[in-house]
Amino acid sequence: MRRTRSTTRKNPVSALLAGLAAFLGLVVLGALVPAAAYAQQPGESSGALATGLHIDDGRLLEGNGNDFVMRGVNHAHTWYPGETQSLADIKALGANTVRVVLSDGHRWSRNSPEDVAAVIAQCKANRLICVLEVHDTTGYGEDTAAGTLDHAADYWISLKSVLTGQENYVIVNIGNEPWGNTNPEGWTDPTVAAVKKLRGAGFEHTIMVDAPNWGQDWQGVMRANAQAVYDADTTGNLIFSIHMYSVFDTAAEITDYLNAFVTAGLPILIGEFGGPADQWGDPDEDTMMAAAQQLRLGYLAWSWSGNTDPVLDLAIGFDPSRLSSWGQRIFNGANGIAQTSKEATIYGGSNPGDTQAPTAPGTPSASAVAATSVNLTWTAATDNVGVTAYDIVRVSGGGETTVAAATTNTATVTGLTANTAYTFAVYARDAAGNRSARSATVNVTTADGGSTPGTSCSVGYRVSSEWPGGFQGEITIRNTGTAAISGWKLVFAFANGQTVSNMWGGTSTQSGATVSVANASYTSTIPASGSVAVGFTANKGSVNTVPTAFTLNGSTCATT
Repeated sequence: MRRTRSTTRKNPVSALLAGLAAFLGLVVLGALVPAAAYAQQPGESSGALATGLHIDDGRLLEGNGNDFVMRGVNHAHTWYPGETQSLADIKALGANTVRVVLSDGHRWSRNSPEDVAAVIAQCKANRLICVLEVHDTTGYGEDTAAGTLDHAADYWISLKSVLTGQENYVIVNIGNEPWGNTNPEGWTDPTVAAVKKLRGAGFEHTIMVDAPNWGQDWQGVMRANAQAVYDADTTGNLIFSIHMYSVFDTAAEITDYLNAFVTAGLPILIGEFGGPADQWGDPDEDTMMAAAQQLRLGYLAWSWSGNTDPVLDLAIGFDPSRLSSWGQRIFNGANGIAQTSKEATIYGGSNPGDTQAPTAPGTPSASAVAATSVNLTWTAATDNVGVTAYDIVRVSGGGETTVAAATTNTATVTGLTANTAYTFAVYARDAAGNRSARSATVNVTTADGGSTPGTSCSVGYRVSSEWPGGFQGEITIRNTGTAAISGWKLVFAFANGQTVSNMWGGTSTQSGATVSVANASYTSTIPASGSVAVGFTANKGSVNTVPTAFTLNGSTCATT
């Protein structure tokens, strides 16, 4: 069976432009609302709070009243039921939430109550909050194979005995992207009806609802009707989910959409999003993640592994040691999961009564100073409960920028510029989110540029999709040596006049047939026996021969 990734980016260009025009006509451009303003908005408090996870004043809270911000990924369980290790792997990389793909039997094989119970048990064993979603509704009204929200609601009711009592751990996402681009205004009434049906059946869980337009709401239907849908839930425990792909390719579109909900006091998260560009556009994932962090909104990246569009695989072949460039961005990049995720307090991950910050870490010392990277080590901070993470910042003038995160007292900062002076410092954090005073600073000047002698590497090149005049490719660079590669440049040549038009995971320059690719900040380090992936789109003629020779930092790589 063809494994379909969640968001089908199939909008005709003309329809997309018209929709964006309508979308932009609905919004007022503005800056991000400060996070503190969220709690000050006039959103209603829920009347009858759920037993566990619930909504209050536009925020998702745990049963003890502690704020909970989802940081996680999507996992296609219904198509890959044997990949049960994935939840543990996702947790090990720092996620606090996983959104699990299920089927109600309309389009794919129905996940049984026993299977769903096992998924919940695995989430709890791995200390993850579990968002369960029915995927069969994807693109209803445009995709004739899609099922209805009413059918999905009946499926959830059939699982009531499995779900009751799990309100602290489970959020019910009624149906994935439950309307396509055909008459998306039809989304509102079935959404209201499905919510009422679940509440009438006695569900007390927080309910999540996805937007129409294949989740991207580019015609503004969910935005315009969100208050009415929210008011239809008698408990007030409902959260909206926007999916952000190529429609959201500018900072203004992203911040305007999220701020509209924040200002209205309506709860929202980015329930799916992608970063790699394709022929429909280039999503601005940096703004998505930065805005979510500033506004304290959840985000769940698509998706762990197994996509037919493999550029969206976070882990290659379900292997957590083989993160793609997209995976590196999500887990280890700026505003990524490693930096920002906090475990739910239901698992004892943080103590809402803990208000004592850790002591300041010791002054960092620098070692292994290279042209594009440096290792920093510092004396560990102490805390009355326990230090859980460190934030490494670059200090410049009166400002600072987070450049790395670590769970121990050492880190490698990558993506630096050769022969450049930098100043770094470190903060410590505890599980409750308390942050220490900043450490003293260390000054570092990176080395002159140059190749890494004796680099051992292999390169895999493949064409993932083609269309008349263009194609999408992926290059996997594997470090076959015994030491990490910090900073790299890959060089290869096309044989048939192909030209790179867009790239992610690296920055390309092209002179004639020769293409040079420099690492992105989040792919600059390739650990021993590890790999990074670079994706790109390119123009081509009638012939598209695969390159056969690659060098990395001047050394010839094997091909796979």
